Amino acid sequence: MPPSRLLIYHADLRLKVANLPRASARLDSLVHRNGGYLSAATEVRAEGEWRQAITIRVAPARFQPLMAALGGLGTVEEKKLTTDDVTAQHADVAARLATKRAVEKRYIDLLARARKISEVLEVEGKIGEVREEIESTESHLKTLNDEVAYSIISLTCYQPLPQPVPEAPVVSFASRLVESFYTGWTLITSLLIGIVAIWPFLLLGGTGWWAVRRWRRSVAQAEV
Repeated sequence: MPPSRLLIYHADLRLKVANLPRASARLDSLVHRNGGYLSAATEVRAEGEWRQAITIRVAPARFQPLMAALGGLGTVEEKKLTTDDVTAQHADVAARLATKRAVEKRYIDLLARARKISEVLEVEGKIGEVREEIESTESHLKTLNDEVAYSIISLTCYQPLPQPVPEAPVVSFASRLVESFYTGWTLITSLLIGIVAIWPFLLLGGTGWWAVRRWRRSVAQAEV
């Protein structure tokens, strides 16, 4: 009979709710009813919404039923499910742990037979190193077992908050009069600056007009 697979289930769920306190109370009831618990929770009011971020742990057998129940708290805006098969990883970590424990036992046997202080110190140093590795591997294995035993649901519930509409500023007659005066003055200064800017064209135009008139006068005198 093949060994059972070791699976880690994880879900990301985002819900829009009409009333966050009411949804939160229903959430607690649903989690408790399905044998789960809340491992973390934060709440914040920002960017036009009242939001709760919650991490739920639940046994794999109740993972899908709880997900379906949570969807009834509001409008599901985002839902992501992932499944990680850690069977091979778990077996590898367990094998490494057994090997390190065997090494520790050999060092302990060597320590019992050591006669010199230098040998004792050397073996004790090796035992300290292998015990650190054993603790690290045990912690890794414990984490895998915990993730397999309790699936993770990362839930975000939020309630939109009404945004205040700023009132239109009241513009007084004096303010409008000052603004009109400033606009007129800006127009006049812009016109003067424009005339100054095109003085070469005015000069060329005047010179050309004078030359044409003089030419026409010369032609008229020649015909007479």
